[in-house]
Amino acid sequence: MILKIALRSTLRQKRRTILTALTMFGGFVLASISVGWSDGTYSRIINMFTRNRLGHIQVHGDGYLDKPSIYNTIKDYKNVGQKIDNLDGVEAWAPRVFSAGLASVGDNSTAAQVIGVNPQLEQMATRFDRKIIDGKSFADTATHNAILGKGLATVLKAEVGDSVIIVSQAADGSIANDIYEIVGLLQSGDKMSDRMSLYLHISDAQELYFLPDQAHEIVVIVHDLDKVDVMTDKIRKTIDNPELSVKPWQEFARSFYQAMRADQEGMWIMIFVIVLIVAIGVLNTVLMSVLERTKEYGVQKAIGTQPRQIFLQVIYEVNAIALVSVIIGAGLSIIANSVLSVHGIELPQAFSYGGIEFTTMYSEVSLQSLYIPALTVILAASIVSIFPALRAAHIEPAKAMRTH
Repeated sequence: MILKIALRSTLRQKRRTILTALTMFGGFVLASISVGWSDGTYSRIINMFTRNRLGHIQVHGDGYLDKPSIYNTIKDYKNVGQKIDNLDGVEAWAPRVFSAGLASVGDNSTAAQVIGVNPQLEQMATRFDRKIIDGKSFADTATHNAILGKGLATVLKAEVGDSVIIVSQAADGSIANDIYEIVGLLQSGDKMSDRMSLYLHISDAQELYFLPDQAHEIVVIVHDLDKVDVMTDKIRKTIDNPELSVKPWQEFARSFYQAMRADQEGMWIMIFVIVLIVAIGVLNTVLMSVLERTKEYGVQKAIGTQPRQIFLQVIYEVNAIALVSVIIGAGLSIIANSVLSVHGIELPQAFSYGGIEFTTMYSEVSLQSLYIPALTVILAASIVSIFPALRAAHIEPAKAMRTH
């Protein structure tokens, strides 16, 4: 019966109910868009950062990340990669060879990071071909070709069709040097990386550095970013080799991960501010409602209504309004986040994060963008309505009934 009275009271005082509902509705929508915006932004940053260069999971020789060395390699990397590829949840894998060297084009020379890649596997893992801004990618078989990062090409004043000479040290202690034709220029979005990167076909790199059937790194891309930790454990068990290290992106890109987590905390500050505004608005309207209905509550108590029942009546009224506001707000929030997830909002000025430049920010439709605002709005409304409800429950009937 108390619930019925509460529902009738919300319908009887339509103006007050609408004002309270608009406060909750606005708070829910703002909080939902904030959460969706945060999730979309960071999901996109993580996806671009990992899929563009580093991958979701990396396999190295034990200790390689702490102290990279040309001698610390993955022996028989093809067999290891095949085991990884057979796992459910793995989208792609790609081997890489890393070393440093002196790159020369004509009279210009500079230090470069030489990266040997398998064109087919690298394309599946990090969409290598999409980064080529001039020229073409590697052929499937090694043909003594090279691709330079845009920044490196600028330093060397190199163009497609020029020849680049690489001088370095091979794994057997000999001098590694050879000449390659530049067939493409690459732009990864990371200016620092493009300033140093010189790509070779993995077979050419293995020949140059005397690393037959060896690689320094295996990059793994998984289908679901949220299951990276689970897939890392599965890969470790599948490989079952104490000489190999398997780590998720949160570990081999720790500084990026920590910076991202620190930035995400700003979302909770924004949600707190929104909830505070909602709470103040609800407290104001509910308290005014209790004061306006003092005589009504006095009559209820005079005819035998218990204080507990009046307390619950006020709480029910607020929660009924909150529930309707959340349901309507959820519909609008889904539409708004869907539109922003497709079109995004173009930034007035681009910014860089993790070495990658962003010009447009996108939202995301997720369960988190619905249940977090719903819980916070309902809890905030319930908590702030406790004081007005207690006031209504402890009204003295005789005094209240003389109130005009």
